[in-house]
Amino acid sequence: MSKVSLALPEGFILGAAASAWQTEGWSGKKPGQDSYLDAWYKNDRHVWHNGYGPAIATDFINRYPEDVALMKASGLSHYRTSINWSRFLTDYETATVDEEYAAYLDRWLDEMEAAGIVPMLCLEHYELPAALLEKYGGWGSKHVVELFVRYAEKAFERFGHRVTRWFTFNEPVVVQTRVYLDALRWPYEQNSAKWMQWNHHKVLATAKVVALFRRRGQAGTIGVILNPEVTYPRSQAAHDQRAAELYDLFYNRVFLDPLILGAYPAELLALLRRHEVMFEHDAAELAIIRDNTVDEVGINLYYPHRVKAPSRAWHPETPFHPACYYEHFELPGRRMNPSRGWEIYPKIIYDMAQRIKQDYRNIPWFIAENGMGVENEAQHRGADGEIQDDYRIRFIGEHLYWALKAREEGANCLGYMLWAFTDNVSPMNAFKNRYGLIEIDLDNQRARRRKKSSHWFAALSESRTLTLTLDDDEK
Repeated sequence: MSKVSLALPEGFILGAAASAWQTEGWSGKKPGQDSYLDAWYKNDRHVWHNGYGPAIATDFINRYPEDVALMKASGLSHYRTSINWSRFLTDYETATVDEEYAAYLDRWLDEMEAAGIVPMLCLEHYELPAALLEKYGGWGSKHVVELFVRYAEKAFERFGHRVTRWFTFNEPVVVQTRVYLDALRWPYEQNSAKWMQWNHHKVLATAKVVALFRRRGQAGTIGVILNPEVTYPRSQAAHDQRAAELYDLFYNRVFLDPLILGAYPAELLALLRRHEVMFEHDAAELAIIRDNTVDEVGINLYYPHRVKAPSRAWHPETPFHPACYYEHFELPGRRMNPSRGWEIYPKIIYDMAQRIKQDYRNIPWFIAENGMGVENEAQHRGADGEIQDDYRIRFIGEHLYWALKAREEGANCLGYMLWAFTDNVSPMNAFKNRYGLIEIDLDNQRARRRKKSSHWFAALSESRTLTLTLDDDEK
């Protein structure tokens, strides 16, 4: 065992993230303001763990002063959340602002300013208005792209003088992958062409909002939050290497390349044509994407993804899915988080940093989400009532270590943000797995209680030094 200490560079972010739909709750929500997540919950409540969903969530909309005080106590320098598009407007066509909801956001920003915590705002964290999904097919529609730009302009007008770190989407690949590729979530439709159309329109919407941001002369930066999985092949054999390359192409590069480099990978477009996965786009749209790349990128990183070459032929009557090119591979002996079924491999941070430095022009980026969800966390409660989450402290420390090592070697990593500040609702899993520095007590009117990790994070923020014991002995 060896003990190491690494200094956090000046200005290095130590923050946490959440989203509007996972925290705010429905208090004050008006008829017709459902998001996609609200509609999913209402139509398919039985798949949400123990029936918990976005209806109350953590009731942040009423309890934000308490939560901002806990953010300050926990040492957060930054906090990222989203504006709930479905609630920010009362008319999505005319982009008419809901003044009650906007006033709440202004009050929250007042609290943040008083606490000295920098807000970071995402324009869409799965909160596509349900009405636009029903009427236009959601992100399958070019009209929805234009409505998103109108919404973004209203958000910039209202909060652009107070917020200087903006992001278009959080994890833009996720919803359509779960719905249209895998058919795992409501409304359950396997349709690979719709999947790619949604991908393209979110890329296009980002480019158009970037253009708007710069045309308006907004102060600050405009970026996007992506969740590329660090993908490792099972072996050095060419067939496994190729499987990893293709997984990366379809799920990671489909957003990384156009948003950072300004163009889709040529091989991706060729493969989509080969499989007759057609999506509507034209040269003018590709030019907009080329000319309006993002200023910075947040990267959500939780676990490695390991693949191998497929061992079976794809059924000829099964529609195209990228899985025809790969199979998942589980590394024997891997270290696991048994609650999530996810491998723990902190070096993904370093490997992603090296990739961004080498392949993506060393664009400014930060870890936008990283965290450890644990089931039945109350079993770790100490005699004083506080959850002793040493496993989370270790998880954060090990991942932050690799971020700092990469930074020392020239990676343009701006900081680390934990998912999440408080325990909160996740799609389907609801409160099953707890992620927060702050406990949410569902049996006591969602009372807040600091965990051991909250005190540790505050001490880290104060000392600006990460001290870690590495398990590196040859035993």
